[in-house]
Amino acid sequence: MATTKPNSIDEYIASFPEDIQGILKRLRATINKAAPTAEEKISYAMPAFKLNGMLVWFAAHSKHIGFYPGAAGITAFKKELSVYKGAKGSVQFPFEKPLPVGLISKIVKFRVSENLKKVKIKNKK
Repeated sequence: MATTKPNSIDEYIASFPEDIQGILKRLRATINKAAPTAEEKISYAMPAFKLNGMLVWFAAHSKHIGFYPGAAGITAFKKELSVYKGAKGSVQFPFEKPLPVGLISKIVKFRVSENLKKVKIKNKK
């Protein structure tokens, strides 16, 4: 696991064992596919994606992947996410269960549309 702040998502992923790297790469690819114009960055020492503001973050922990789409992203998919542990703005995907790529994709697309709406409202003012 990363002990120093990584400079890139590649560096972050490379700091984990191979099996975890596979999960992280799949998650990254899912986010990139759902938000192809989003900028990849490191924020709070975690991989993050930005498009008209922050979209989502993710991080590997000892037994799960933490996915952080913010409170609105969790609330909008509360029913689908109810099978996972989580908090106001986060959800935990356990390593022993398949990564729900379809759901992650829907959440990312929701966050993209949410950020685009904010920009439109801001530009009208």
